[in-house]
Amino acid sequence: MGDSLNAALLQRDHRHLVHSLHNEAAHLAGNVWVKGEGTTLTDADGKRYVDAMSGLWNVTLGYGRRELVDAAAAQMGELAYASGYAGSTNLRAMELAEKLAADRVYPNMHRFFFTSGGGESTDSTIKTARYYWKAQGKPGKFKTLSVMGGYHGVTLAAMCATGMPAYWPSFEPRMPGFVHIPNHDAYRYTVPPGGDPATAAADELERAILAEGPDTVALFIAEPVMGGGAYVPPAGYFRRIREICDRYDVLFATDEVITGFGRTGKLFALGHWGSDVQPDLVQFAKGITSGYVPMGGVGLSDKVAAVFDRPGADTWMHCYTYSGHPVACAVALATLDVIEREGLLARAQVLGDRLLRGLRGALGGHPNVGDIRGLGLIAAVELVEDRFSKKSFDPARKMGPQVLAQVRQRGVITRGRGDTIYLGPALVSDEATIDRIVEAVAEGVGALLPAA
Repeated sequence: MGDSLNAALLQRDHRHLVHSLHNEAAHLAGNVWVKGEGTTLTDADGKRYVDAMSGLWNVTLGYGRRELVDAAAAQMGELAYASGYAGSTNLRAMELAEKLAADRVYPNMHRFFFTSGGGESTDSTIKTARYYWKAQGKPGKFKTLSVMGGYHGVTLAAMCATGMPAYWPSFEPRMPGFVHIPNHDAYRYTVPPGGDPATAAADELERAILAEGPDTVALFIAEPVMGGGAYVPPAGYFRRIREICDRYDVLFATDEVITGFGRTGKLFALGHWGSDVQPDLVQFAKGITSGYVPMGGVGLSDKVAAVFDRPGADTWMHCYTYSGHPVACAVALATLDVIEREGLLARAQVLGDRLLRGLRGALGGHPNVGDIRGLGLIAAVELVEDRFSKKSFDPARKMGPQVLAQVRQRGVITRGRGDTIYLGPALVSDEATIDRIVEAVAEGVGALLPAA
């Protein structure tokens, strides 16, 4: 270790930087990345790794895409910054909004607000819902409902919507007005005898709305496929969710920060459940610029957008310095061009099928693999102490992190939570890369948990 440049640089880094999810031991065992090319990363010691998580789900087009670099450089040379406050705009922001509105998001959605990332997008969604109901003369409708296990970011309001309790204790008390319903996880959600999985899971929302009082609930927000575990809802779930939101006058928002812009094989993942199941709001980030520059946004349905332009409307007192940043918008436009030109939506479906088939073929019968799930290029492998009882490992054993370390030793990096391993390869991966990821995960599991 003494001769490792990577280790020395981590020590240097630690003296002055605080990192996201900061943990000293985890950080000093990590990597200093110095180069990215395609689907691989190289650290300061010259070791190359397959990036099986596309950064943090966001580097969908891989590293070193000249189209994105050139778009950013050209825009910086022309106009590096322009305020996005009312009365000021720029051509790239207009062009991006027009492109998204041209049947690329949802048929009911033609207005957009741009942010710098997913957490800002969540906060913007929550505030937009509150603004909307105040404009309708219903200021008592302020609560946000979301799903346990869902991830919506960790800015203060977003953290309260996030259904992962590990993010809460250091910052409590949480803000009032946030309620969580049970996860629809097909592996662990208990459906009543004779019940329909989609109806049973969706009806958890109805019960929560009635318990809180429909006149107090502004918004339900959910990921079409949950990034914190790759939970795929049962068929019919979101159709039922839409019906319940309509019945009780609750806005329905989809969080497509992870799933948006192609990861599941459609531009937006809710489309897997029918073109007529449309949200009132959709939030996005990550893949819109392939991670090359920070950007996110919120799409507003025509119904919601109408309150912004009504005669005598109150000013929407919500703003970000970098909303509609011209460089970010230029990179987003270039990203959308690559997705369309290279047919990456269809490619994600093909590669996603290969990834799941590979994982199920290699680990489907393993006694310590409880579930393998996913859609497109978002997948998860859940480890359990006993496959038949679904008993989890004692958290003190840290089985998931140990397996991740084994996978990393085999030249593949990815992430997980608890004993669930996440995988989110880039849309531009080739078949050999997908197979290598599967092989590394299978070998990593086998090294600690022999099948026989």
